[in-house]
Amino acid sequence: MTAAFGLDSIEVDITNQSVLLNYSPKDQTPITVMRVVRSWTNNYAGLGLVHQLVTDIIDGGVSRAEASNRLNEITHRPKPFPRWAVTFSTGAFAAAIVGFIGGGPLASLVAFVSTFLVSLLQRVLGRWRVPDFFTTAASGFLVTALAMLCWSMDVPISPGIVVAGGILLLLPTGRLVSAVQDAINGFPVTASGRFLSAFLTFGALVAGIAVALVVGALLGVPRLDVTQVQGSQYPFAVTLVLLAVALGTICVVEQSPMNLVLPTVLTGLAGFLIFQLSELVGVGPRLTPAVAAIFIGMVARMTALRMGAPQLIVAVPAVLFLFPGLSIFRAMYGLSIGSDDITVGAGGIFNALTVILAIAGGVVFGDNLARPLTRNLSGNDRRNRRR
Repeated sequence: MTAAFGLDSIEVDITNQSVLLNYSPKDQTPITVMRVVRSWTNNYAGLGLVHQLVTDIIDGGVSRAEASNRLNEITHRPKPFPRWAVTFSTGAFAAAIVGFIGGGPLASLVAFVSTFLVSLLQRVLGRWRVPDFFTTAASGFLVTALAMLCWSMDVPISPGIVVAGGILLLLPTGRLVSAVQDAINGFPVTASGRFLSAFLTFGALVAGIAVALVVGALLGVPRLDVTQVQGSQYPFAVTLVLLAVALGTICVVEQSPMNLVLPTVLTGLAGFLIFQLSELVGVGPRLTPAVAAIFIGMVARMTALRMGAPQLIVAVPAVLFLFPGLSIFRAMYGLSIGSDDITVGAGGIFNALTVILAIAGGVVFGDNLARPLTRNLSGNDRRNRRR
């Protein structure tokens, strides 16, 4: 944008809470401007509109005054989905994803209720201006505590699967993908700020799970068999429907543009088929999610750019089902409860982090692989050719 408006010698650094621009004109005094971001919210529709504005500026023909007016309109435009729809969609996502990974109808119902309550809790804590770290920890605690409570009351559910479905929305998926993208593209300050923010969120999540497990053990909750691996209890066609519901509801939660909800769902379903194919070929449990993420990253870039949006709007919701929520719960159970499984639990956390970073890296790698196929759709590429 600065190049399009005629400013050269610009350096930009973006952290998790600020944007810093340094302008050093020739034979003049350098100027530094910083904008601090004091709050944030999910608004992929606004992100898509800003992306389109940036593309129009780079193409030329947009004055600074017009750009400022358009940006002001974007920031004041209502989000696509009302708050009640977002709250309901958080529960629906958890219910669908629990059924997708192996839970029954009762487990899906428990996941819906717990995630719905988490959404209300986050709203209250946000109103009280509680730091995000403690909000995330409290959310992880609530999801785990409700699952353990149902288990202690002999409700026939698998607590691990319920927790896995409930924590997927709490994982810092978008920040991890953005951090990996910035690190690969040569922006270390930006990447380090986002990595720190993402890993703090991850730490808060596992801390909340650990506290709930310890409290449950002190109250006499029966020991779990966390080594048991379950697949989907439904036919393959029903599993696809559950995944489609999960993908559609996560688009509502992230406030994606309405015209990108269906493409995101189709991209995620195609990625799941690639995931299944990779498992059949025998790629391995760690590389299989990365292969699916690469495919999703490629398709997401081609789809999003054709519809005037950045890749992340499609890629982040579509890739969420790949994240190892169940592995995180099992690892934290081994670290918190099983004194004999501390090594196994530590290894489980390391493996989960490895898979998470592999998925984020796969999305970015797929984005880069698709660049030759989207040269005519990217404003950055057009700007480089014009230069």
